[in-house]
Amino acid sequence: MLSPKEIVHKMYDNDPFSKWLGISIESVSKGNVVLSLKITQDMLNGFGIAHGGITYSLADSALAFSVNSNGIQSVSLETSISHTKPLYLNDIIKATITEISLTNKTGIYEIKIHNQKEELVAFFKGIVYRTSKKW
Repeated sequence: MLSPKEIVHKMYDNDPFSKWLGISIESVSKGNVVLSLKITQDMLNGFGIAHGGITYSLADSALAFSVNSNGIQSVSLETSISHTKPLYLNDIIKATITEISLTNKTGIYEIKIHNQKEELVAFFKGIVYRTSKKW
C-alpha cells in the first residue's frame, strides 16, 4: 500500500485543476493534509474580491487529499461552505482539516480556511464515501 504522502502526491500530479489554481501542499499525514494558495487577479469577481469558488475548490481538494491519504479510494457525497470574510488580491489562504467521523463506508470532515492574518474566511463541511478500493 502507498504511504499518505505517496497517495497525495500521486493525486496532485494527476490533478490539473489544483495545479492551475496554484495550490501548494504544506503538509501531509495520514488523514490530514494542509493546503494553501495565493489569491491572484484571475480569481477576483466583479466586486474585486475572490470568487467563492476559490475557497470552495481549495477546501474540496483538501477534503479529497486528506480522506484518500487514509489508503482507501474515496469520493465526496455532499459538501457545503460558509464564507465569513472577503478575500482580496495577494491574500494567502490555508485549509486545515479535522476528521469528525470515519467509518468503513463514510467520513465526515470539516475544513477551516484562514487568511495570512489567521482570520477564519470560510468553513467547509464534507461527507465522503469510502470505496473498497485500496491505493
